[in-house]
Amino acid sequence: MSATISYQDYWVNPRIKTAALWASMLFVYVYVDLFGLFRADVRADIEAGEMFVFTIGQGVLLGMTIYVLIPILMLFLSLVLPVKLTRTTNLVVPLLYAVTIVAGAIGEWNYYLLGSLVEVTLLAGVVYYAWTWPTTTDVVTAPADQSRDGTRGRLAP
Repeated sequence: MSATISYQDYWVNPRIKTAALWASMLFVYVYVDLFGLFRADVRADIEAGEMFVFTIGQGVLLGMTIYVLIPILMLFLSLVLPVKLTRTTNLVVPLLYAVTIVAGAIGEWNYYLLGSLVEVTLLAGVVYYAWTWPTTTDVVTAPADQSRDGTRGRLAP
């Protein structure tokens, strides 16, 4: 006779899920751009002070910094903003980013297309978890005398 092993799975807060998806998307984003530096054509454009259709300067670099800071901050903001605002921003921002990622992938090499596909898929996950965010009627509440760690404690007299 063999014993059946069952594993307990815990509910994961949507805040944690969306933050993890933002972090994953950022890793893919950074590595795809980093791998681009191995391309001679990209390095030549950078040496010439060009990037895509833009001349590299303070304005372009500031714009790129703002573009990257938004998902970086979304990682943190997904954890700390009030729930309604977190849900709304996690519905809107990923959709806007997905459009820019798809537009930027047009005419690119296969590694870039794959990275862009993964980025958009991760952002779709953010939208999914924000869209299906549990409401207060969906959540099972713990008894009033149960502490956060799941052990029962006595209330002080």
